Amino acid sequence: MTTSVASQITAMKSDTAYSNLNKERTTGMKNDSNMFLTLMLKQLENQDPTEPTDNTEWLSQLAQYSSLEQMSQMNSGLENCAKYISAMYDDMMLNSEINQTLSMIGKDVTLKIPSESDPTQFETISGTVSEASFESGSGQIKIGDKYYSIENVVSIRG
Repeated sequence: MTTSVASQITAMKSDTAYSNLNKERTTGMKNDSNMFLTLMLKQLENQDPTEPTDNTEWLSQLAQYSSLEQMSQMNSGLENCAKYISAMYDDMMLNSEINQTLSMIGKDVTLKIPSESDPTQFETISGTVSEASFESGSGQIKIGDKYYSIENVVSIRG
């Protein structure tokens, strides 16, 4: 009867540890593979010496540890892939903006620009694009002697 109670206590400790591990995951705390190994060591320390844990259980837990490591590596690889794709997307968007801006040189454009006195009102500016610039980090076109963002262009004629 004592071994049964000891086994139940060990099982309850394991369940509590796994439950706490899941809580940490859901609260966003960083969980690493050391936590898994710590749990296994605690199980070893707290097992009943008269009724040790079955070898198949340990092998099962080691297999779970191996799966955890592989999933962590796969997750890291996917994060790197996502960063790479994001960087490629940013480059493509920048190239697209450069091409759009350069294609406006020599064309007649109309822009709607927020009024300096009342930002809810817009003033319309029309003219021929004489130059393009990218100094401010986004495409700028020159009409007359002033630069305007390509975000304000509403029509292009050419």
